[in-house]
Amino acid sequence: MTREQYVRWLHRKAQAHVIRDRKRVTWPVTVSAYKTAIHAAVVASGGLDHYTGEPLNWAQISTYDNAASKAGRSAYKAGFALLPSVDHVSGDGDGYDFVICGWRTNDSKHDMSLADFVALCRRVVARHGHLSPA
Repeated sequence: MTREQYVRWLHRKAQAHVIRDRKRVTWPVTVSAYKTAIHAAVVASGGLDHYTGEPLNWAQISTYDNAASKAGRSAYKAGFALLPSVDHVSGDGDGYDFVICGWRTNDSKHDMSLADFVALCRRVVARHGHLSPA
């Protein structure tokens, strides 16, 4: 990935989160502050999914094709499981808490807290005989 691709991705992710958060929070949110926080999360990730530890596929940034997705449906989307995505960590902070994870993980976690997500994962694994629920 080039620097230009990364800068474009970073701006688009920050802008999307700002638009969403301006409807949800009372504190001021800016694209600049979110870019700084998301970039820090990228650096902290070391290129790995925050939740699973899997290596993320940064080469997939800005390659998703809506027409191909419509034609390929879930099989197409599955190929983007490790596309880096930004998870806005819920909590009582100032809103600048982000982690980087794969699209599949972020889609699965949705808006759950980490504790709720881990509990759900444990129930799934326990249901299929691989772990006792905690």
